[in-house]
Amino acid sequence: MAVVPYKEQQAGKKEQVAEMFNNISHRYDFLNHFLSLGIDILWRKKAIRLLKKDQPKQILDIATGTGDFAIEALALNPDKVIGVDISEGMLEQGKQKMKRKGLDHIIDMQMGDSEKLLFESNTFDAVIVSFGVRNFENLEKGLSDMFRVLKPGGKTVIIEFSRPRRFPMKQLYNFYFKSILPIIGKLVSKDQSAYTYLPESVEAFPDGKDFLTILEKVGFKSTECRPLTFGISSIYIGQK
Repeated sequence: MAVVPYKEQQAGKKEQVAEMFNNISHRYDFLNHFLSLGIDILWRKKAIRLLKKDQPKQILDIATGTGDFAIEALALNPDKVIGVDISEGMLEQGKQKMKRKGLDHIIDMQMGDSEKLLFESNTFDAVIVSFGVRNFENLEKGLSDMFRVLKPGGKTVIIEFSRPRRFPMKQLYNFYFKSILPIIGKLVSKDQSAYTYLPESVEAFPDGKDFLTILEKVGFKSTECRPLTFGISSIYIGQK
């Protein structure tokens, strides 16, 4: 049973996730940094550093949102970064951000579905995702398509929430995620479902070794999981 934001609706997960992000896009950046106390910025920097020695020139950022991870990827000095997302609202915010920062010549924000990427096979040196894979309607299908568009030898680097396993972090995390975060999220974004969906989707996500197993199933090798900040999030790496 797929975890969806709007349980009363008949629409599939993909449509609901797009609608949810459209609804919160105007406050998304603020909430992201505020609710994570800015740690999400450090996580992205750390993930991008793992690609430094590979020097990828063509990078695809999936579920790009407003483009924060795509901007971070510029530290690798690529020729081009393409960010794709299924939410028009998020892309619109992202495009405005790129214009403001004078980055729209190197970062191209496009409408795109992670499970049906409109790119040739073997196109990108790196495929990156931050906090997006747990929103895939079909996780295996999305990861398979990421694998397809990667060049042989190319890498994927994925950041995703995970569940801390140890006391007291596990208890603190659960309290914050289930009691505090939905209240703040609702107040600021005016969309209650978005921030109850977040802990539910993290709970349902196959993290750690389970996720590495799926990466390997779709073809990735040399897979690795690096926990971040007491296991709140993890960086996953795989190579084609």
